[in-house]
Amino acid sequence: MLHRGQESTDGAGSGELAVPMAWLYAEYIADELLRTGDLMPPTSFEFRAGRDALALTVFLSDADGELSGIRVVSQLETWLSLTAYDQPWQEWVRERMAGLAAESHGPSPDLDLAVAAWRWLEETELLAPDLDAVPGGGSVFGEDDGPKVWTPAWRLGLPLGHLAIHLF
Repeated sequence: MLHRGQESTDGAGSGELAVPMAWLYAEYIADELLRTGDLMPPTSFEFRAGRDALALTVFLSDADGELSGIRVVSQLETWLSLTAYDQPWQEWVRERMAGLAAESHGPSPDLDLAVAAWRWLEETELLAPDLDAVPGGGSVFGEDDGPKVWTPAWRLGLPLGHLAIHLF
């Protein structure tokens, strides 16, 4: 969201619209990683879940507040470790969001967009293959025939984002 009366991206405070450049850049990086991986159609909900989960990871891991195209390659290992299966990603996101909200002095368009993405990832459920199903449970399933369960979007998007980083 853009807010009138805030400082512009150059910090001049000239009453211009504040542009959420950090979030938009994080979202761009996530989008490019997923498109490069060619894991699913860009119009699918699964793609959106992966993009939002990856964008949150990129945005929230930028401790210096200086997202830079030069640093993207050097950040891949950090993003891989944050999105790994055995990591408490959901708790990390909540802690980082709370920390950014506490540090924020007034409305933050970047944080507003990150909060909206997080809310969508938490509240939206997608029908996905049951990754916890016991293999060989009596019948042979085709690729799309296995058991499916409703899954929070972040639980589907996070491994997709992790895989996209690997494929980059």
